[in-house]
Amino acid sequence: MRSIACGVLCALLSLGVEVLAQTRTPQTPPVLTIDSLAGKDTFNAYCAPCHGGSGAGDGPLAPVLRAVPADLRSLSSRRGYYPREDVVAFVTGDGRPIAAHGTSDMPIWGAVFRSLDPSDARVKARLRNVVDYVESLQRLDDRVR
Repeated sequence: MRSIACGVLCALLSLGVEVLAQTRTPQTPPVLTIDSLAGKDTFNAYCAPCHGGSGAGDGPLAPVLRAVPADLRSLSSRRGYYPREDVVAFVTGDGRPIAAHGTSDMPIWGAVFRSLDPSDARVKARLRNVVDYVESLQRLDDRVR
């Protein structure tokens, strides 16, 4: 539950500028999900605040976190291959205890997205696309083909 709350807080912070820029009536709740299912868009909205736009772990929220966000660009070089199943497990929280980044404070995005979007197909597409996007961030010279 703590991870869901943290995820919702991260989503609010990352989308806050957009929400504040829009004129809204007091009765309209802020939008916590983005319409795009593109991996890059999902990453920029939900992951980049901590991991940075390049995935280096240097996002604007990184300095205030208890644990330094992982450099997502080096996942392939650490293992010799892109650890897709592990990335999926970290992001979704499915099947493994989440101890990512030294703590369990990283939002479990699978649960967050399921709580924000009633469409299971959209949630699965969003998660698949963001995992694919993280794979694309792997340093070119570190990629194993």
